[in-house]
Amino acid sequence: MQQLNARAQTFRQAIAGFIAARKDEKLKNPEQDVISAQKYDYATWLADAARRVNQLQAATHIAKATHSSVEDKPKDKLRSVCVSPESLPCRAEIGTHMLKGMVPIDVVGNAAALDVFKFLKTQVEGKTLLAWAERGDADLKAALSDNPQMAEAWVEAFAGLVAPSGTAQSHALMKQIYWLTGENPLEDSDFCLLQPVFSSALAHVIHAEIQDTRFGEQNTEARNAFYKKQPYDGAYKDYKGLAVRKLGGTKPQNVSQLNSERGGVNYLFASLPPTWQSQYKPPVLNRTTVLSAFFKTKEAFVALQKLVQFLKSDPAPNVETRQKRTHCEQEIAFALVEFAALIKSSLPAGWSRAPTCELALCEKLWLDPERSTLPENDEFLEDDRLFKEAYVLGDWPDEVAQRFANELNALLRKAGLVTVGNTEYEHWVQQVMIEAAWPVPVRRRVKEKI
Repeated sequence: MQQLNARAQTFRQAIAGFIAARKDEKLKNPEQDVISAQKYDYATWLADAARRVNQLQAATHIAKATHSSVEDKPKDKLRSVCVSPESLPCRAEIGTHMLKGMVPIDVVGNAAALDVFKFLKTQVEGKTLLAWAERGDADLKAALSDNPQMAEAWVEAFAGLVAPSGTAQSHALMKQIYWLTGENPLEDSDFCLLQPVFSSALAHVIHAEIQDTRFGEQNTEARNAFYKKQPYDGAYKDYKGLAVRKLGGTKPQNVSQLNSERGGVNYLFASLPPTWQSQYKPPVLNRTTVLSAFFKTKEAFVALQKLVQFLKSDPAPNVETRQKRTHCEQEIAFALVEFAALIKSSLPAGWSRAPTCELALCEKLWLDPERSTLPENDEFLEDDRLFKEAYVLGDWPDEVAQRFANELNALLRKAGLVTVGNTEYEHWVQQVMIEAAWPVPVRRRVKEKI
């Protein structure tokens, strides 16, 4: 057996450590499952990893974010692309070209092979195994195998993950949106591309920045100082009006590795001009529910009247009827989301502690979720603990949806639609749970109407 120098031994220890951790993660009882345990022998696992790395493709811009059915196969027709920020033109807009020296590499392809990319991200001496493989490091080769030819082949296979191969080619489902900015629609230069290929690298950097702003130590100290009314010598950052675009559903790894690390979360910044509303007083105090006030807002009232008039017209049971009814229902659901967002942006976190706030607990959790992140207050110690426990439990979206359904059914009966009952109630619950985009996992339970 070849004698390894100290540096090569460091490589081998890092590699063996990863394989052992992978084995412990996948096998509950390696002593009984001997055949499966053999797959995690050092040389056996590396040989399999070198074979499976061909199922992955490095990327900075991923195609599946545009449409989930876009495939990155075959490799000679690349849908996702990997580009260096240095190779991109400098533009005034924020983009991948700004990530020079900090671009995170993403991978797409067979989700079952993503553990190979995790392996290649293992660091030795401050660099990843992938970086050492690209350099053809001699000590890495020695650590991989005593057989020089086999070690060379494995290093080439691993380095090939980021080696350019194939030709970038679009796909029928990767629809691009262009906007005419000039005067001649026959000239390509007179159009502006509104939807470029999704940059997973840029999304990952932005996600890290926003997460640090929301949960980082500096901002947490600033928030605590604010609520304790203490001076704070530092900056406070916040991103208002964020939205979340979920990619991949329950299997974000099917989109890409970085998307999986983000849990499928991709933040969207508000792209609307500011809306000024003077002396807005959220209807949250001295009442047991805000839903009655919601249905009196202009948006909800108009949408509800449309729905009532349409249902009273006794439309035929066909596709067109379902589409019109769905449109009315979505208008109400969207109005509910905007109503809640306005309350959240108008009041400081913790407003539901006020003695005059008589809302049901589920509505407090819905409209004052940031209270769960506040430090405990001695004056409200027991209430704060109950509030945080209820928020984590996650039953409150179901309860809000059920209260919404009861309120909507009552208004429909008052408008003359006396036949509405449990069927409509269950439908309203499911509709608002789908459209309202609750910030915690929804269990989608529909309790019988009381």
